[in-house]
Amino acid sequence: MHDLAFWGSVIVFLATYALIIWEKFHRMVVAMGGGMLMLLLGFLTQETALKDDIDFNTIGLLTGMMILVTITRRTGVFEAVAIWSARITKGEPLRLLALLSLITALASALLDNVTTVLLIVPVTLTLTDKLEVNPTPFLISEIIASNIGGTATLIGDPPNIMIGSAVGLDFNSFVINLAPVSFLVLIVTIGLLLLIYRKDLQVADENREAILQLNAADQIKDSVLLRKSLWVLGITIIAFVFHGFLHLESATIALAGAILLMLVSREEPEDVLLHVEWPTIFFFIGLFVLVGGLKATGVIGELAHWTLTVTHGDLLQTSVIVLWVSAIASAFIDNIPFVATMIPMLQEMGQLSGMNMEPLWWSLALGACLGGNGTLIGASANVIVAGIAEKNGIGLYFVQYLKIAFPLMIISIIISHAYILLRYF
Repeated sequence: MHDLAFWGSVIVFLATYALIIWEKFHRMVVAMGGGMLMLLLGFLTQETALKDDIDFNTIGLLTGMMILVTITRRTGVFEAVAIWSARITKGEPLRLLALLSLITALASALLDNVTTVLLIVPVTLTLTDKLEVNPTPFLISEIIASNIGGTATLIGDPPNIMIGSAVGLDFNSFVINLAPVSFLVLIVTIGLLLLIYRKDLQVADENREAILQLNAADQIKDSVLLRKSLWVLGITIIAFVFHGFLHLESATIALAGAILLMLVSREEPEDVLLHVEWPTIFFFIGLFVLVGGLKATGVIGELAHWTLTVTHGDLLQTSVIVLWVSAIASAFIDNIPFVATMIPMLQEMGQLSGMNMEPLWWSLALGACLGGNGTLIGASANVIVAGIAEKNGIGLYFVQYLKIAFPLMIISIIISHAYILLRYF
């Protein structure tokens, strides 16, 4: 029998999510309000929330990358890349959507999906503005592509970093086991997105002609700042790739890059910090505390435990259930705390049963990373894009996103399910 705190935390969590979906109040205010209720009602202490639940690695990574992107954007490089993309696709919106989705997925695998959307969304908004085409299909496609690309490597998505460090799986293991299925999911998803949006994306001939007349090089406003920004970005990205070898967290690298660029560019700190997406940062803090409340009252532990008891220790059944439960749970609660709870549960199960755990780790990674595509708050990249869209006066709504992304997420999990069966069984 569960106690009052258990059910109380569930009610606070569900009420907060209902308000986020309703969209009558700003999601940051709702998430922070839900997190505060968890603290005020005593389901969680402030000390625990600060020490264990708020993922400062995610917060630091986001803040550092937002500062880097803010300064880099002033050079005009995003406009230049936008013009280059438009010229390659001859201003054809469906081709452009496919190209930007591919670039997003590839960059998410090599950097990480949060950094990628921070870099690619400004380019997209410049393009859609010049072509006078609805940006929403592009933004939804890029969110989905960023999470698929991030699934393919150790550094692409936070759950993979957590699984890799807990289990001792290296960069190459992730590429060998997850890149093939991620590529297949990406191709199928882009094909379906082109089918969904084939009638919505029409561009007037004069807009297409106008953008083809533009020269990418003419868009650069400050070549000295551009050189400094590209140097610092390059160093930061190389440090991301070798972060395990350097024994540095990604937040440390991102913040160090941000400070270095502020030093060499001599940009006004107050002005730069004004352009950081603070509502997005605080939305995450609220979400982390909210999920921390569920963790403290035993709700997430119960969910993970149920997953393991249902399967009676059968490896195939356990792999499939871990995949599907991770996917559905990660669509609705941030995948970082969910994976943090699942890792010790799976390790304990491996010790008790002595079974080969490798398929379970790949099931968890695929479920958590791809499941994040299910809703607008399932993964960090989704929330970032929604925040940038809002700042630019573009409504990217929960239900509007859900209708497109949730079915595509289910298809990606069906493909992953087949892949796990064929590859490991």
